[in-house]
Amino acid sequence: MKASAIAHPIQGLIKYHGLADVERRIPFHDSISVCIDALHTITTVELDGSLKDDLVIINGKGISGKDKGRVAVVLDALKDIAGHPDHLRVMSENNLKEGKGLGFSASGFAALGVAASKALGVEIDDKGLSEVVRLGAGSATRSLAGRFAIWYANREGRSYAEQLVTSSGMNMAMVIVPIASDVRTDEAHAEVLGSPLFEARLRIVDEMIEIMKTAIEKGDISTIGHLAEEDTLNLHAITMTGRSHMILWEPNTIRIIREVLKMRQAGIQAWFSIDTGPSVFINTLMDQAQEVTSWLRRAACGDPITSKVGDAPKLIDQHLF
Repeated sequence: MKASAIAHPIQGLIKYHGLADVERRIPFHDSISVCIDALHTITTVELDGSLKDDLVIINGKGISGKDKGRVAVVLDALKDIAGHPDHLRVMSENNLKEGKGLGFSASGFAALGVAASKALGVEIDDKGLSEVVRLGAGSATRSLAGRFAIWYANREGRSYAEQLVTSSGMNMAMVIVPIASDVRTDEAHAEVLGSPLFEARLRIVDEMIEIMKTAIEKGDISTIGHLAEEDTLNLHAITMTGRSHMILWEPNTIRIIREVLKMRQAGIQAWFSIDTGPSVFINTLMDQAQEVTSWLRRAACGDPITSKVGDAPKLIDQHLF
């Protein structure tokens, strides 16, 4: 059987950093994210008994080694549930190929989980599938949940994500500036235990989670934006003070941060947010998104993309092969 799914990548609002259990991809603390409607991954999966191994093509290139291993652990978990020994043909495409720190590993594994489950005829609930896609990429749990989501590090012995209650009047927009980099996210997450600041983060993150949940429920975009910006600085301070003194930002990252600060001085409600990479999200109001975009273009800060909040993954009829 052949099945295809579309999923949206995420922006971390209260970001996770580091893994308490690397093999099972269980984080040290809960985290909250929002899906990005303007960006997506489409993945097609088909059973193919003629293959001697699973065939995985991402953005037009076959993958192998560690990258294929991450895909295999998800597919093998679903095959075990299905009791199906056949190999799978997998093709996945992101609608944006440039830029690091945009959450595409989250959408990639969320789309893979939905499409592969359908192709294999697997009956699995949302929590169960969340735990499966987590094995490929931790943030895939939140992409799978859709919209605003919380990923629990440990809730009654399980680590999964679920969608948060959101104000019906939410008018949040995101302006995204993709920036290229060759950094690997796993390398950045490995830095946390070497930072003297990480223990301090663990002491404050639960309170930040509760404030963010309340802000999302009330549709308080100012608090969402301010707290995501504060969390960004916290996360990157930890990375920069880890064992390798890893700096993920590029020159354009700094330029955009400075422009966002100028926007606020000019009365525009805009806050920067940066995940594990150099690309920048600017959280703002829907009716100010065009003003933010125009400002960035005038300042020659790249080619910004405007987005609303994205939904959970869904099956689609448009197959990639």
